[in-house]
Amino acid sequence: MNQLTTYKVIADGVEATVVITKNPLEVPVYNLYAPKPEPATAAYLETVKTELLKQVRLTSAEVLDIKLMAELKKKFNEMAFKLVKEKIPRLTDEKASEFAGHMVHDLLGMGDIEFLLHDDSLEEICINSSREPVWTYHKKYGWCKSNLKIEGENKIWDYASLIGRRVGRQITSQDPLLDAYLPSGDRVNATLSPISMFGNTITIRKFARKPWTITDLLMANTISDEVAAFIWLAMQYEMNILVSGGTGAGKTSILNVICSFIPQNQRVISIEQTREITLPSYLQWVPLVVREGGKEGRGEVTMLDLMVNSLRMRPDRIIVGEIRRAEEAEVLFEAMHTGHSVYATMHAETVFETFKRLVSPPIELPEVVLESLHFVLAMYRDRRSGIRRVFEIGELIPSERGESVRANIIYRWRSSRDKIEEENPSVRLLDTLRTYTRMDDEEIKETIKERARVLRWLVEKKINGVEEVSRIILQYYEDHDALMKKIGKKD
Repeated sequence: MNQLTTYKVIADGVEATVVITKNPLEVPVYNLYAPKPEPATAAYLETVKTELLKQVRLTSAEVLDIKLMAELKKKFNEMAFKLVKEKIPRLTDEKASEFAGHMVHDLLGMGDIEFLLHDDSLEEICINSSREPVWTYHKKYGWCKSNLKIEGENKIWDYASLIGRRVGRQITSQDPLLDAYLPSGDRVNATLSPISMFGNTITIRKFARKPWTITDLLMANTISDEVAAFIWLAMQYEMNILVSGGTGAGKTSILNVICSFIPQNQRVISIEQTREITLPSYLQWVPLVVREGGKEGRGEVTMLDLMVNSLRMRPDRIIVGEIRRAEEAEVLFEAMHTGHSVYATMHAETVFETFKRLVSPPIELPEVVLESLHFVLAMYRDRRSGIRRVFEIGELIPSERGESVRANIIYRWRSSRDKIEEENPSVRLLDTLRTYTRMDDEEIKETIKERARVLRWLVEKKINGVEEVSRIILQYYEDHDALMKKIGKKD
C-alpha cells in the first residue's frame, strides 16, 4: 500500500492524524486516527458525561441556536475539563483536555465526523448508510473511502435531526428530505430510508474556511494581472457584471474575489441559496439566505422574495448567488435599470451562450433589457486537469437602432499558451468609463497598468488573506500616493 500523505487535524482541542493511502487499481483511503481512551476509562467517562449534563444545564435555546453554538462548545469544554480532572485526578492536563474534546464531539457534535469538518483539505463528506464507510472528497486526491463508519441508521438519523432542529426544520419519515447548514456554514443535505434505498444519508459540502483572494487566482494563473486590473476598475465605477461558467468552473469563487474591489462607503446586500460569499469586514454588508418551506411550502422564502425585498433596503450593490428563473432575471435587470450595481452568476459556458440563455426560453428577456448589463465574465474548468481559468470577458453592445444587442469579446483565454489575451478593443466599457470618470483613453490605460502593478506586488509579497488584500485595495482608494510609494521601493 502506497502512503500518499499524512498530516494533523485538530477539532475542539483534540489532535488526530490523517494518513491517505492507495492500493493499485483502488480509490485512495482516508484513514483518520483519533486518540481513544482505554475501555475501562471509556466506561468511566460515560458516567462523567451524565454528571456533566446535570451540571451544565443546557437550555433548548442554546442547543438549537446556531449563533450560540461556539459559546456553548466553549462553556461545555471548560466544564468537561474541570469535571474530568475532579473525577480522574491522575490524568495530565493534556489527556483531560483530550477527553473533554471527545465529550463535546459526542454530545454537541457528530462524533469523529467533527475531525473531517475541521480538515481544510476536504470539500465534501458523504455518509451513504451505516453499512459502508464514510466517503470524503479531498482537494488533491479526489474521492477517498475513509476508515470511519457510523454505528447504525438511527445514529445517522439523530445527526440529521439535530442539524434540522438548529435551523427550525424537521426530518421525519413523512418529510424525509432536509437541506440545511451547520454553524460553520457547511451545507448539509440529508435523506431517510426508504427514499434512499440503501440507508439514511448525510452529504456535507464544506464552506471554504479561507476564501480565495485575487492573489490566489493570480498565483494559480486563473486570471492575469491586466484582466484583474480591468475588472477592478469596472467594479470601482459600478459596472454591472454577470459571471457565467459550467459546473465547478469557479463562478462563485471569482464573484467573491472581485467583490473585494468594492469601495468602503457602500451598502452591499448579498442573496444566496447557501452562504458562500465572504466580504471584507469594512463593508456595510447584509447577507440574505433563502429558506426552504415546511409542509405545503409554508414559511418558504425564495430567492425572488429576497431580491424584491433587497430593493427596499437602500443597497448600493446587490450580489446574487445564481440566476435560474425568469422572474429572478427580471428583478435583477429591473434593479440595474433603477441604478443599482448588480453582480450575479449563471450557468452558461461562454459569453455568447450566456446571452442566448438570457434571451431564450425559459428566461426570455427582451434584448433591449440587456443594455443594462455591462459585461459577462465566463469561467472555464478543464475536465481533464481540473484547472480553472477566466475564459472570456465580453461586453454587450446595443445596436444603433436599439433593436438588438451583440457581444464584443474583449479578452479570451488561449489554451495553447495558457494565457488570456486581448481579443478586441473595448467599445462600450471605455465609453462608460469616459462618461462617469472623465478620464480619457490614455488615463484609463495607465490606471489599469498601475493597478496591475499593485496586484503583482500582492503576489510578490504573498499577501492573500481576505482582510489583508482588502486593506491594500482600501489604501489604494484612500491613500493612493503612500501605497504607490511603498510598492515602488526596491527591496
